[in-house]
Amino acid sequence: MGMKLGVNGFGRIGKLTVWHHVARKYFDEIIINIGREAGTSIEDIAHYAGRDSNYGLLHGFLYGQKAEPVIHDLDEKNGSMTIDGIMVKFLRTSRNPLEIGWKDHGVNLVVDTTGQFLEPTLSPDHPKGALRGHFESGAEKVIVSAPFKIKDKSKKMPEDAVTTVMGINDNDYDPRRHKAISNASCTTTCLAHMMKPILNFFGHKKILSASMATVHAVTGSQEVLDRLPKAGTTDLRKNRSVMNNIILTTTGAANTLRLVIPEMEQIGFIAESVRIPTSTGSLIILVINLQEELSGEPIRRKLINNIYMQAAAEDPNKYLHYTDKQNVSGDIIGTPIAATIIEGHETHTRTANVKIDLKKVPGLDKNVISSLNDTIIRIPVTQCVIYGWYDNEMGGYVNMLGDRTVSVAENM
Repeated sequence: MGMKLGVNGFGRIGKLTVWHHVARKYFDEIIINIGREAGTSIEDIAHYAGRDSNYGLLHGFLYGQKAEPVIHDLDEKNGSMTIDGIMVKFLRTSRNPLEIGWKDHGVNLVVDTTGQFLEPTLSPDHPKGALRGHFESGAEKVIVSAPFKIKDKSKKMPEDAVTTVMGINDNDYDPRRHKAISNASCTTTCLAHMMKPILNFFGHKKILSASMATVHAVTGSQEVLDRLPKAGTTDLRKNRSVMNNIILTTTGAANTLRLVIPEMEQIGFIAESVRIPTSTGSLIILVINLQEELSGEPIRRKLINNIYMQAAAEDPNKYLHYTDKQNVSGDIIGTPIAATIIEGHETHTRTANVKIDLKKVPGLDKNVISSLNDTIIRIPVTQCVIYGWYDNEMGGYVNMLGDRTVSVAENM
């Protein structure tokens, strides 16, 4: 018998994760925990599993327009079906990880796509369920498809937990020590692959500050129509309709980025997010302020684009893509395993002299300042604006989550 994969949750990321692994054929069997009844029968689950509003029919996704359906052998009693020859079984009893019973199904590796169990410090028997409940249920390793969230700031990240982005710090995962692995987020994944080439070329000391805004497709946490917020809700905008609004929200990408690229601790960084009414396909607008030097090549658009072109050409995993074409968001949906697609056509730079009055700089010796004829210094600073596309569902994030999953499985 080959290795089995457990998937907890069958929403956007859960279903597309199954599509990825059905196509990849690394795992011989997939056990999916829905944790509740769905529809009226196993046929309704198969109906949902075989089609997607963003990516079309599953058999078309696998084999093209002329392909025949690939879901067969539906078994209501066993809760199972075969999908392109892969046995897929659905569990419909418990949503609490502690009660799923992975051991009973021979599952050692679980991908949790629910977005609900992200706290690595909670005990397995937490009344609302917990990430560590998977281990008590029989799993040896758990990969979560979102960043960890530790609400109690007095607690540190457990020694057996790690956050990785493939192609950035995936080697930080130690199979002997780590049991819980966060695959970060789609936005952090894109952002990390945008920042890393710049850091490698200039070094963090030359980067004065950076900021990003993600223009992000809607997610399942938003409402289709306006809805009265639940008690205690603080962000009222997520209760507004995704159909016809641009919605300002928050992103944890800056905090997670520091976990996967430690040099970012040395750089002032701000991250913001804007949700727009598209179903997938997102964009990061990255703004970096760099100090110019009197010698060396000036920091201009051509230099920035060359940095990304060379990094893309040398990327052994091909996670980083570069293009000079003029794209729209729909063009990048489904792009195979692309963490980010740099839109080189829109890279911009502008250099200006920043004036600093030394009299207002705290900590400088007053005697030194008084000895100067002019206390105003001028520092050339170049602002770079870089655009990076990413398919926040299948094309980028899910495919890289699949790579992370297989890499963990290979070391078990």
